[in-house]
Amino acid sequence: MFHRTLKQFNADRAAANERVLATAHLGIKRFFRLDAAAYEEGPLPGRVKELCGLVASAVLRCNDCIDYHLEQCAKAGWSRAEIEDALNVALVVGGSIVIPHLRHAILTLDELYPPEASGGPAA
Repeated sequence: MFHRTLKQFNADRAAANERVLATAHLGIKRFFRLDAAAYEEGPLPGRVKELCGLVASAVLRCNDCIDYHLEQCAKAGWSRAEIEDALNVALVVGGSIVIPHLRHAILTLDELYPPEASGGPAA
């Protein structure tokens, strides 16, 4: 099973976002801003919104989105156990079709929280 590392994912994402945002299309720029604003502090804390984004991404079966939200969840201070619990919700909501994306998420979590280490995310 091919698994792109977080380092490669972030490099690919940054390069592609740069190209997308270089377009002159106002609608695209507005949507990107709307997406960023959705995760800002509000009645729900931003860190909770990231966990919601992770669950939605898993149910929608988007590995790029899963990687992005896993990294944001780790940065927001969620523990591996808390993230795995949220992924269980995604599995229950999405059903067995989510299993390949759960496998992907666990491999990414192994990068963020190395199995030999316990506690917070890897530096």
